[in-house]
Amino acid sequence: MSFTNPDIIRQEFSCAMSEMFRQEVPAYGVLVDMVEEINRVTLEQNDELKSELGHTDGIDRITEERHGAIRLGTAEELHTMRRLFAVMGMFPVGYYDLSVAGIPVHSTAFRPVDRASLAANPFRVFTSLLRLDLVKDQDLRKEAEEILATRKIFTDGVLALIEKAEAQGGLAEDDTDSFVKEALETFRWHSHARLDLALFDRLVKAHRLIADVVSFQGPHINHLTPRTLDIDTVQATMPEKGIDPKAVIEGPPARQCPILLRQTSFKALSEPVLFKQENGEWAEGHHTARFGEIEQRGVALTPKGRDLYDALLTKTREKILPAGDGSNSSDYMQTLADVFAEFPDSWEEIRKQGLAYFQYFITEKGQSAQSSAQLEDLIAEGLVAYAPVVYEDFLPVSAAGIFQSNLGDDKGENFTPDSNQKIFEEALGSTVLDEFAHYARIEKESIDACLSGFKTTAAA
Repeated sequence: MSFTNPDIIRQEFSCAMSEMFRQEVPAYGVLVDMVEEINRVTLEQNDELKSELGHTDGIDRITEERHGAIRLGTAEELHTMRRLFAVMGMFPVGYYDLSVAGIPVHSTAFRPVDRASLAANPFRVFTSLLRLDLVKDQDLRKEAEEILATRKIFTDGVLALIEKAEAQGGLAEDDTDSFVKEALETFRWHSHARLDLALFDRLVKAHRLIADVVSFQGPHINHLTPRTLDIDTVQATMPEKGIDPKAVIEGPPARQCPILLRQTSFKALSEPVLFKQENGEWAEGHHTARFGEIEQRGVALTPKGRDLYDALLTKTREKILPAGDGSNSSDYMQTLADVFAEFPDSWEEIRKQGLAYFQYFITEKGQSAQSSAQLEDLIAEGLVAYAPVVYEDFLPVSAAGIFQSNLGDDKGENFTPDSNQKIFEEALGSTVLDEFAHYARIEKESIDACLSGFKTTAAA
């Protein structure tokens, strides 16, 4: 039997998700159009960046690149979500504990992992599991658990197709459209809550995120994020388009050599929601949760580079914390830039110090050359060049910053940090991929390919 390539299913699903979200949140469409124009201008003005992208993740993928975010309520939901994403060639990478930032969830990112799949479509979904065990109010916790236990977030159709894909090793072309259509229903916005307004208000007081997870029929897509090549221009341009951005860009400061991930967003929408009443009628209220996000991706850092990044971010936040109302945003961004001056800002020095991962490729000059030299000599002779490996994952502090900026000042109680990857993986039904091992493998495979290429040329 011939099966549809999971990359194609993922592409169709991400396009369908983007179209649905554009209809549900019109400002997202404005954002995407703005980002595409800024990316086009950036590439026209930067030949070096254009060449670099050509050797790594490709220029074509940038326009279609998206990441989404969802929040699940139970271990069973997470387990089935893993199976659903596997049909699309998406696997759990990394463990993120957001309780350290006072947010009662822990998370992973479902995404493609090999280079060819990432180049075809790098769609990612940052997926969080609610930690009701961190809620101090036992009565409220029990009520939330009872509500979650009675909801069904997957259609019968998608469950049948997941089982079929698992049994036969994939989905045939005839089933692909049905799978995309049925899977999309899980992520759709529902304007009718599954509880009354009084309980909703109690959940909000505990934490807005808890209310977002517990109150609705499914894990509506919380945001859908396009990738930009110039996030500072996006941040400055949003007000001109009638979009209100958050006060500061999360992550590292602007640099000549971008590292890891920078993120910003427009503020969450207050959307009308209907709540149940005892008389069977519906009362109108509002819920603030969904927003638009933009990201700029840099190089993936090694453990040594990540330790330096974390130390510098900690040093910055010991000096100043970004205020929720944006009142000290200029001071924070300046302090961030000053502190991060310690992090090398040339690819040569970053590579020399072993702070990041790189992909190596044979240059045009090297295509016809014969050599048995070592890698560094090949680079010095201009036979091999390198480009940064793009960071495909997320930063817990940045994710928390995005969350908090959209939860309001009354975000609720503070939660005791309680990292528990073992419990998360038990719910998931698998371990999560270690991102450092993954990036190291990409780098090694590119080095091996270069050295093998010269051996092949010499043998010929």
